[in-house]
Amino acid sequence: MRNEENAYQSWLWGEVLLFGLLGALLALFVTYPDVRPTFELPQVRLHKNTLGRGVLNAMKSGLRAARAPYVLITMGDGSDDPSDIDSMYELARGGADVVAGSRYVRGGRQVGGPLLKRTMSRAAGLSLHWLGGLPVHDATSNFRLYSKRLLNQVTIESRGGFELGLELTVKAYRLGMRVAEVPTTWRDRTAGQSRFKLLEWLPRYLHWYWRGMAGRLVINR
Repeated sequence: MRNEENAYQSWLWGEVLLFGLLGALLALFVTYPDVRPTFELPQVRLHKNTLGRGVLNAMKSGLRAARAPYVLITMGDGSDDPSDIDSMYELARGGADVVAGSRYVRGGRQVGGPLLKRTMSRAAGLSLHWLGGLPVHDATSNFRLYSKRLLNQVTIESRGGFELGLELTVKAYRLGMRVAEVPTTWRDRTAGQSRFKLLEWLPRYLHWYWRGMAGRLVINR
């Protein structure tokens, strides 16, 4: 069993994705089926992923279960900065359908992580912004807040894993919805092993990368 107790203060055993259902004062933990809760907190419910193992199924299960106007995805390894959530929420309340925590905008940064992965991620994000017109500088992070308006309007096509964040951001942009960002600091995990599969997922990232590049043509029609 994946043990992330150091990152989450023994609240859960297992690798978790936390969905904050903003506006409903409710937090939703999406876990693997064999995870058992080790905490009791008010306004928190445990939702078990029944779609199958893997990060994509965990995210899809949580997005499907969410009922509040806004849904936040953040990683269970503590790499995302929770102090940025309030700013993301305010932008969503102001009309943004996607709010990205961005490492590559002024004020954001990335601490640690493999050099190749960092370089490819930065190149993808900045090229999509400057050449494709995507309103955010960080295309590959999954530290994102989505409106239920967007989630109810699109069908998730991702088949691999973390390309989901890029897919939803590109689709919102192509639909003419508002996409915003806040600077954030991402820190590489200090415990456990990452499940990111660069070579396996790269072709799926590229699919949505090129869809994003073509977005400016769609928007300008």
